[in-house]
Amino acid sequence: MVVYIYPVETAFTQRDVEMLQTKHKVMCLAFTQSPILLPFYFLIQFFQLLLLLPKTKTYLCFFGGYHTVLPVWFGSLFGIKVLIQAGGTDAVHMPSIGYGNFRKKWLKTATIYSFKNCTKIIPVADSLIAYDYTYDDQIEIKQGLKNLIPALKTPIEVVYNGFDVDFWKDFDNDRIPNSFITVAKGISNPTRAKIKGIDLIEKLALAFPEFHFTILGDEAYTSRTNNIHILPASRPEQLRETLNQHIFYLQLSTSEGFPNALAEAMLCGCIPIGSAVGDIPSIIGNTGGILAKKEFSILEALILKLTQANDLEAKRIQARNRIADNYSYQKRKTALLDLLN
Repeated sequence: MVVYIYPVETAFTQRDVEMLQTKHKVMCLAFTQSPILLPFYFLIQFFQLLLLLPKTKTYLCFFGGYHTVLPVWFGSLFGIKVLIQAGGTDAVHMPSIGYGNFRKKWLKTATIYSFKNCTKIIPVADSLIAYDYTYDDQIEIKQGLKNLIPALKTPIEVVYNGFDVDFWKDFDNDRIPNSFITVAKGISNPTRAKIKGIDLIEKLALAFPEFHFTILGDEAYTSRTNNIHILPASRPEQLRETLNQHIFYLQLSTSEGFPNALAEAMLCGCIPIGSAVGDIPSIIGNTGGILAKKEFSILEALILKLTQANDLEAKRIQARNRIADNYSYQKRKTALLDLLN
C-alpha cells in the first residue's frame, strides 16, 4: 500500500492518486496548515501511521515540512521507502515576501530533516534543485534545495507535472479581444497576492484600460479597476471554458516551481506570459513572453509587443503542443509508477 501524505488536498494530489490507483492501493492522509492544530495532528498522524504500518510499502509525500517528519522517521525505523515531492515553498527562502519554509526556524528544521533522511526527493521542477534567482532584486539569489541544504546527499529525480491533453483542449472558439487571465487562489491575502504577481496585473489594467483582465480563484479579492473581472474558483470543466475565452495567460508570480494553471491554460490555447522564476521560462519556451525582471516598464513593452504580433494563431498552437509534447499525464504516471516499483 502507498500512503500518500500532504498538508492539504489539491487538484494536484487528486491527480496523483488517480495515477497511482491504477497499480496500487492508496491511503491518503491529510495534515494541517494551522500552527494551533499542529501538536494534535502530530499525535493523530503518529497513530495513523502506526495503524497502517503492517500494510505500508511506500510513503509518498507532497511537499516537505512538518507533515513529513513522522513518515521519514517511520521509514528510517522500519525500512520503508519515503519519497518526497518538492513543490515550491519547501525549496525556497524568500523572507522579504513572507514565503518559503526556510524563513521559519522550526519549519526549516522539519524540512531539512525530512529531505536529508528520506529515500529520494522527486521535485516537480528542475529549478527546485538549485538555481540563481534574478527576477526580483529584493530576494536572495541562491534558491533551491542544494543551495539551502548544502550537505544534502539524498538522491534527487525530477518528475514533472503531467496534464490530461484530452481534457484541457483548445475549442478553437472566438476569444475576447486583448483578453488576459490568471488563476490564483488565496489572493485576498495581500502577501499571497504579491507572490502571485497580482500587483503587476493591477498596474497593467490601469495602463491598458481598453484591455480585458480576469483573475480567477478568489471571489473575496477586490479590485478598484473597472477592466479587472474577479471570478471564484471553479470546477475544471468551467475553468476550461473560461480559459478558452481568453487570448493570453499571465503567470507573473514572484516565486513558482511548476505552476499547474499555466500548463492547463497553454493546453487550452492561451498564449503564455510569465515571470522568469522557477521553471516558468522552460515551460513557456518560445511560445509566449518571459518577463526577465520585475519592472513594470519592461512588462508594459512586452505586452505591447505581443498584442501587436501577427503570429498569435501560430503561438496559440505552439503553446498547446509544447505542453502536450513535454508534460503529458502519461509521462508523469509512468515515472511515478516506476519509482514505486
